[in-house]
Amino acid sequence: MDTIASLFSFITTPVSWVIVQFHKVYGAIFGPDTGWAWGLSIVSLVVLIRICLIPLFVKQIKSTRNMQALQPKMKAIQERYKSDKQRQSEEMMKLYKETGTNPLSSCLPILAQSPFFFALYHVLSSIAEGKEIGVLNQQLVDSARQAHIFGAPIASKFTDSTEAVAALGASLTDVRIVTAIMIVLMSASQFFTQRQLMMKNVDLTVKTPYMQQQKMLMYIFPVIFAVMGINFPVGVLVYWLTTNVWTMGQQMYVINQNPTPGSKAQDSYLQRLLKSITHHGEVRGRRRKAIVKVIVAKGSDRNENERRFFVGLSKAGFAAQPDGTVIKSDTIVAEAEGAAATKRQQPKRQTKAQRQAAAPQGVAKDAEEVSEPAAETATTSLEKKPQDQAEAKDEAQGDKPARPSRANSGGSRQGKPGQRKGQQRPKHPSSKK
Repeated sequence: MDTIASLFSFITTPVSWVIVQFHKVYGAIFGPDTGWAWGLSIVSLVVLIRICLIPLFVKQIKSTRNMQALQPKMKAIQERYKSDKQRQSEEMMKLYKETGTNPLSSCLPILAQSPFFFALYHVLSSIAEGKEIGVLNQQLVDSARQAHIFGAPIASKFTDSTEAVAALGASLTDVRIVTAIMIVLMSASQFFTQRQLMMKNVDLTVKTPYMQQQKMLMYIFPVIFAVMGINFPVGVLVYWLTTNVWTMGQQMYVINQNPTPGSKAQDSYLQRLLKSITHHGEVRGRRRKAIVKVIVAKGSDRNENERRFFVGLSKAGFAAQPDGTVIKSDTIVAEAEGAAATKRQQPKRQTKAQRQAAAPQGVAKDAEEVSEPAAETATTSLEKKPQDQAEAKDEAQGDKPARPSRANSGGSRQGKPGQRKGQQRPKHPSSKK
């Protein structure tokens, strides 16, 4: 570790200068020889470094977004070369090269911090040995050696001997308890940071090398930090624990505000956005409008979370627009109101008095309905009677042949034996009987 740290000795002067400047501020508040003054100086160094790395973090986010945009193409390659893993890997690498995407971009912040990490390790090791380094003169080195964090000197390590710890004015038990707790917290924070990324912010429907890389880092990094942590001074443990907590909080913010499409985090975000639109009647915020605009532009390529979001908008009576806003859809509202109006309603239960009052009215109505056919029959018979009388008169005068009555017609059908069945032709009046 000392050999690796010496490779970054060129940056020890800037790192030691930053620590001294922060120590002046905190020393005036807590005292120059206290662990609070030196510990907060290291924490402030971490914050300053992470602020300087924000552009790199933005680049990492963009690269991650490019990976997400390639998910459909990656899935198509996996389906096409399902039985040929080598060809599948070659096509994946070709796709990365064509789109300029680096699947290892998530490691960039860690790689960028490495020089500062080893430079701080080199500074703290020199403090433990009582040597001047960078802008730290002998007086500042002696002050740092006397600083204790929860009873452990900032330059002590878990593997130090009893004599070395005693030379720094502390006990070996205190040093090992403090360093063990900090190593566990450091490894746990690293594990939960990667687990949060894998469980909430990854589209699990597509298996890619990027996912395999993240899964590998989730288990490898905590083990690496746990093994290497026993050789880290307390000050370095403070540095790495602080940067892990910063990374976890920064990642939590990104997941909640700009989640990966198709992930659980996106589903939660869209449900929160749906509630906000339903409550306020509009999309609030430029960033939210940009997200809705991207989802609208996808069309039929929307994932399940995005389709569920649009269904929820429709049920609430809203329609998303290409510019990322929403409008109240009168058509959807009218359909909802029409469906509610046509819904069958259960009639109210009547009292006994109401049922008894309605019964005579029903009887009278039935009587009227029965009397109407009878009246129609009587009217028809009166209309037909004059017509029958006129026909009989014509028959008596011999102008028209007599039309057989219904009775005769029926009798002729049942006629006597030997007679022609059916209607008989009438005789001429001049013929003999």
